[in-house]
Amino acid sequence: MSDSPAHGLVGRDLLALGDLTATEFDHLIESALDLKLRWKAGDRPRPLEHRTIAMIFEKQSLRTRSTFDIAMFQLGGHSVLLSQNYIGWGVRETIRDVAHNLERWVDGIMARTYGHGTLVDLARHADVPVINGLSDLLHPCQLLADYLTIRETFGTTRDLTIAYVGDGNNVCNTHIEAAMLSGSRLRIACPEGFDPDADVLAKAMACGADIEIVRDPREAARGADVLYTDVWISMGQEEETARRREAFAGFTVTPEWFDDLSPRGVFMHDLPAHYGEECTEEAVYHARSVVFDQAENRLHAQKGVLVQLLAGA
Repeated sequence: MSDSPAHGLVGRDLLALGDLTATEFDHLIESALDLKLRWKAGDRPRPLEHRTIAMIFEKQSLRTRSTFDIAMFQLGGHSVLLSQNYIGWGVRETIRDVAHNLERWVDGIMARTYGHGTLVDLARHADVPVINGLSDLLHPCQLLADYLTIRETFGTTRDLTIAYVGDGNNVCNTHIEAAMLSGSRLRIACPEGFDPDADVLAKAMACGADIEIVRDPREAARGADVLYTDVWISMGQEEETARRREAFAGFTVTPEWFDDLSPRGVFMHDLPAHYGEECTEEAVYHARSVVFDQAENRLHAQKGVLVQLLAGA
């Protein structure tokens, strides 16, 4: 049952998918899927009754903010929304002091930050689970929702070819970690100078992940089961807009690209989309797009994470 926590995950932090075993990764996906199916069937467990999480945001958010809040409510718990304007960590008080306060009040912390080191510091000092809602390095909750969508679409997360086209950013880095755990084949197409994090890639390759980096985005898409893209200009990179638009010329995904995919291939994007840059609006709303399935599954993936980390804590 998904409202029974997986052995070894209760009380753990989730800062990176790379900290999980393949079995733990699979269990989180299956937990999320089971909770989703049960909810839609009218079976609505409340395993987090009287549990509370603090949600800390340095960055703007639609999906992360909404889905963690709704997930806690639907699972019987409660969330407390905080922002840098409220807590002023690093300015008004230290991350260490924030951690030692929050651990006395809540059962877990979800933080969406710029620097990944902020999350590492928070997890080091807090005696409750810390969940990475996004950092500039990694976005594990997004990829759990994505692989839940892949599991629903193909019936498996194994032996699939996934093409990631775009910037070697936090989403790309987490695709690398997911490939290491899922047994999928990952092709990354990015321009020179926009490669994913070298340490994340080296760890995955050392673990035997099947990952290839190419420069031609259409080459990456050819025969793929999943074509995935993300924004070229992430929050905090606005000053690089002109340079990035020039570097990514030819990387705009249109419906014509879908002819290059495998017959069952689908298009994915984690949103928000910058139409006319990394993709067109027609691609997102195409019949072969599962973009809004991904968005829906953010809710169910968050439930899986929260139950496995907090239930029984």
